[in-house]
Amino acid sequence: ELDGFIQIAILVEDIEKAAREWAELLGLPVPEIIEQPRPEGPIPGLTYRGGPASYGLRLAVFHAPAGFIIELHQCCDENDSTFHEFVQKHGYGVHHLGFRVGDRRDAVVAELQQRGYELRTVGVSDDNSWTIVDSEGRLGVNLNIKPKP
Repeated sequence: ELDGFIQIAILVEDIEKAAREWAELLGLPVPEIIEQPRPEGPIPGLTYRGGPASYGLRLAVFHAPAGFIIELHQCCDENDSTFHEFVQKHGYGVHHLGFRVGDRRDAVVAELQQRGYELRTVGVSDDNSWTIVDSEGRLGVNLNIKPKP
């Protein structure tokens, strides 16, 4: 349902440059660049294509006045991830659209799987979860299915 639209995530080559450009375009301050370095082993609660995942990422988040966010992502390493896979296949651009679906998260993900979409990344932490559905071949973009906070 489109009333749950919350996010556009864009992969960029140079996050500082992209953050400055987006800030100028939107008339917003340049957000903090969040560094998520690759840990030594697999990241607890994170999978990529069904196996354990371990990768680094740089992230900047713009909170748009319309109530959604624009996330800029920059890969930090060559490790397997949904982001690295996307850049290898397509270059830089829109990686996913995010939707909050509340308590229906499991049902929505199951329906997408029944329709033939594969799960690309599943992440679960104490205060958050996300599921990246591999839909770029059929929809032109991946989907991020999230429960309500």
